[in-house]
Amino acid sequence: MRDIDAILTAAPVIPVLVIERLEAAVPIAEALVGGGLPVLEVTLRTPAALDAIRAMKQVRGAIVGAGTVLDPDQLNAAREAGAAFIVSPGLTDRLAVAAIDSGLPFLPGVATASEVMRARDHGFSRLKFFPATASGGLPALRGLAAIFGEMRFCPTGGISADNAAEWLAVPAVSCVGGSWLVPQGVPFDRATIVARARAAAALR
Repeated sequence: MRDIDAILTAAPVIPVLVIERLEAAVPIAEALVGGGLPVLEVTLRTPAALDAIRAMKQVRGAIVGAGTVLDPDQLNAAREAGAAFIVSPGLTDRLAVAAIDSGLPFLPGVATASEVMRARDHGFSRLKFFPATASGGLPALRGLAAIFGEMRFCPTGGISADNAAEWLAVPAVSCVGGSWLVPQGVPFDRATIVARARAAAALR
């Protein structure tokens, strides 16, 4: 089983994916992995999400996890679908216990010092900083990193091709999450996705 550090350091960017049509799942995964981004976060925001995880994890080289996991029931459903890791926008006691019991690598979301401390109390030191831009951006993250030296972060929310390198330059940032690689509602274009993935994979 991959630990959370291996997942967060596999590539500088984790694509955050909203899969609306199941038939698009495998082509998207193949394009992203082919472009050098093996770690894929499928958000549980659509009816197709769990089936998309099942399909995408069959793509050679893909490490497919579930995002926007809000409670133990969703975590269990993602685990049954074969998710390799779990990402949440926040953290509750119930979800923390379920994540630990599952044995899956888990990335809980935080936005404040109190939330980092709560995650730390549960034993988590790898955290999603979310929503990154709305929560104070780079100054806020640098402030948290200065206090919590053992923590490593995956900022997500407002990260783009234009500013990802700035976030990645912060030593406490293991990777960033971004939806710009496969924007929601845009028709599938393999060549464009591969090009975006290659550019993202080369960020450091």
